[in-house]
Amino acid sequence: MKNRNSKGFTLIELLIVVAIIGIIAAIAIPNLLNAIDRGKQKRTMADIRSIGTAVEQYAIDNNYYPAVTDIATLANTTTSVVPIYIRTMPLQDGWRYDFYVNSDALGYTLASGGKDGGDLTGVQWGATTGFDFPIVFMNGQFAAWPEGVQQ
Repeated sequence: MKNRNSKGFTLIELLIVVAIIGIIAAIAIPNLLNAIDRGKQKRTMADIRSIGTAVEQYAIDNNYYPAVTDIATLANTTTSVVPIYIRTMPLQDGWRYDFYVNSDALGYTLASGGKDGGDLTGVQWGATTGFDFPIVFMNGQFAAWPEGVQQ
């Protein structure tokens, strides 16, 4: 005989709760992943701006920019950018790809390939709307940057 006073959940009640949790997870996970990529993008832009500020300060003191072709050379203490103008230079962007650096006595370019780590061929200049687009900082200002809703 069935006891109507027993405490617990029926199988139907448990299945409904599991289904509701599944629906909430299906909605929340894409938003979470988008927020993580947006955070990596913002960190990359902040790091590029910090490196650019250090290079600009170097140029003010020396009347020329350091002549380098990669981030490791720029971060090397022989260029005097580190530790005088920036204590520790970030070497990689938010997605763990090395920054692109090209600098000569007259100007410099700092860039990240974006989420996919792509190269800088066919760069879309100005505002971009995707995480895979490169972020480019040239001579003190962004030439390609993320803006608006990113996909």
